Amino acid sequence: MAEVKVPSLGESIVEATIGQWLKREGDAVESGEAIAELETDKVNVEVIAEESGVLAQILKQVGDTVAIGDVIAVIAEGQAPSAPASASAPAAQAQEVKPSAPSAPQAQAQAPSAPSAPQVSAQQQVSVPGELLVRPTPSLRRAAVAQGIDLRQVQAGALGLGAQPAAPQAAPAPAVQPAAQAALRPDEERIRMSRRRATIAKRLVEAQHTAAMLTTFNEVDMSRVIEIRKRRKDAFREKYGVGLGYMSFFTKAVVGALKQFPLLNAEIQGEDMIVKHHYDIGIAVATEGGLVVPVVRNADRLTFAEIEQQIADLAARARANKLSLEELQGGTFTITNGGTFGSLFSTPILNAPQVGILGMHNIVERPVAVNGQVEIRPMMYIALSYDHRIVDGAEAVSFLVTVKRLIEDPESLLLEG
Repeated sequence: MAEVKVPSLGESIVEATIGQWLKREGDAVESGEAIAELETDKVNVEVIAEESGVLAQILKQVGDTVAIGDVIAVIAEGQAPSAPASASAPAAQAQEVKPSAPSAPQAQAQAPSAPSAPQVSAQQQVSVPGELLVRPTPSLRRAAVAQGIDLRQVQAGALGLGAQPAAPQAAPAPAVQPAAQAALRPDEERIRMSRRRATIAKRLVEAQHTAAMLTTFNEVDMSRVIEIRKRRKDAFREKYGVGLGYMSFFTKAVVGALKQFPLLNAEIQGEDMIVKHHYDIGIAVATEGGLVVPVVRNADRLTFAEIEQQIADLAARARANKLSLEELQGGTFTITNGGTFGSLFSTPILNAPQVGILGMHNIVERPVAVNGQVEIRPMMYIALSYDHRIVDGAEAVSFLVTVKRLIEDPESLLLEG
């Protein structure tokens, strides 16, 4: 027998949810083959079999929460059993057909029972070569552990967990109900949040509760960046195979500003500040399963083309759910572009443990004063959320002014970005 355990999930990830089983009990399994998929708040992770054999028992079901090192299945030596003989077919079919008059033990299993004596229904039993097993629910497993019972030894007819023989019970106490939920209207539906969505929600709330988060705003005249993009975009795409977007300009501007104000490229560990002199910039990407933040490593060493190529590649693989955990970890500062969806103004939430995040927004033509004259210019609001525990207001405002200056004078990015 070989145990299948939850693998290491990467930095800061300690648990996951069983997303789906790629193999069923009784299926043949080859070493190195994926047998299950785990959902985390960042990416989905495949569980790989380390031994060849037969998937003898699945211990964790879809939707169960598991921690690193938990045993989720057992692989036995041997080959998958051949198709059952015809003589055994009626017996297998009998388990699937609901009898018109259930036997006394079955009737007892279907009746509500006290929490101290959980029951195993016929539908929870699975026949495998050599013995009859019980497919336990999470509550049944907990009860079995509490009573010292090995579910693998429970026979098909043993429908109770206690040592006492089954007997008619008095009217049971009302079953404990889950937390009350509001009744839905016919035109409403209840959808359970995915593991990623639930964790994102939890961490965003934690960021607001643990950090002294403030946001400062400014506006940027995008005229010169737009002019450069119009003039160079065709040649840029022909040479590098990717479009010249706004994100490479802002990435370079952020790096330049971080060099001048390094505390925005830091994190807090206890009573210490860890100031980082490398620039791994997280780029927020909206996917069907929720927001993810892949990281562009060493952005200060990359050209505009290399930044655009990396962002395009990371975004495409993020939406296809093909990013590795390493590509989502270790960012020092984050940029998020709500302008992609038409956002004019917003306050981004910190991507903990980082202490700064820059929000870009939609470019809108509006009248502004230029040298005493009113002109129509393409303007963008930008927002910097920061952790006031280590970043002072003056420093945050100066950082944002530096980003504004670099964007409005793009040639300076070659020197400072």
